[in-house]
Amino acid sequence: MQNNINHDLILVVDDSEQNVQLLDAYLTSDGYEVISALNGYEALEHVKGGRLPDLIILDIMMPGLNGYEVCRELKSAHDTQRIPVMMLTALQDMEDKVKGFEAGADEFLSKPVEKMELLIRVKALLRTKHLNEDLESARDVIYTLALAIEANDPYTRGHSERVADYAGRLAQRMGLSENEADVIRNAGILHDVGKIGISETILQKPGPLTNEELVSVQDHPVIGEKICKPLRSANTLLKIIRHHQERYDGDGYPDGLKGDEIPMEARVISVADAYDAMTSPRPYRPPMSHRQVIDVLRRESGKQWDPDVVREFLEMIREEEEPARESQKA
Repeated sequence: MQNNINHDLILVVDDSEQNVQLLDAYLTSDGYEVISALNGYEALEHVKGGRLPDLIILDIMMPGLNGYEVCRELKSAHDTQRIPVMMLTALQDMEDKVKGFEAGADEFLSKPVEKMELLIRVKALLRTKHLNEDLESARDVIYTLALAIEANDPYTRGHSERVADYAGRLAQRMGLSENEADVIRNAGILHDVGKIGISETILQKPGPLTNEELVSVQDHPVIGEKICKPLRSANTLLKIIRHHQERYDGDGYPDGLKGDEIPMEARVISVADAYDAMTSPRPYRPPMSHRQVIDVLRRESGKQWDPDVVREFLEMIREEEEPARESQKA
């Protein structure tokens, strides 16, 4: 008898007990641990508490909640959205599969189920899931590293979290999708992680930097890009981290990109980053006044920063300050 203690847990959902028993036999013979549900409501109860399944095999045609509805609910919940869902169906129309993918399904398998095909598909889905989990673990380590770097510096403590908050809200105002706004928030946390490769003596220097020291500081976007390469959302994150110090007029670094050559996400981060940096104390200066910061943003709009991003950011700040001013008047 095989020891299933350390094997993946698979939830099989089908209103036919015969189908459940067949799938159970196929999967347990390959060492998987299996639990089952005979309808959609029972399936959702299984994932509410206790150990979450590593994979869900879900029949489409069920009374009450059908497979599309169950899948949609699973993929919309934070705790279950990353569990791969394989849909079982006797339906052959492409429209039915499109509907399933729109609901969030990761894979389809046609009935009647052939054992070898089932096991191959299951193995592939689980391999992808575990790879993503490894990458998520890498992300958590890098996030912790980024925040730890700031925590040791009284001048930058909380900077990345504030940048992430400003930039995420700004992205939504500018009409970017929720997913794009989430990526921008993540980039806000990580944009300065490359400073781990820069000497603290340079970062905390109270006076002007030498040319050599300035070149060293300007390496941090490239260093950050290298550190963050293992992340699951690396493709988008990397370009934001690398290009958040570019200038709209082309005089930034590391690549001297200009205007729309700079990714929009990086242009958003750049404004949020600059605002928080100017309003915070630094070793070489006290925090600038709100009026001074606004003047700098307006003066450098179209030069250092995208004018559309600056305009939207200033409007956001103005709207957020109005309630405070009104309350002071009262």
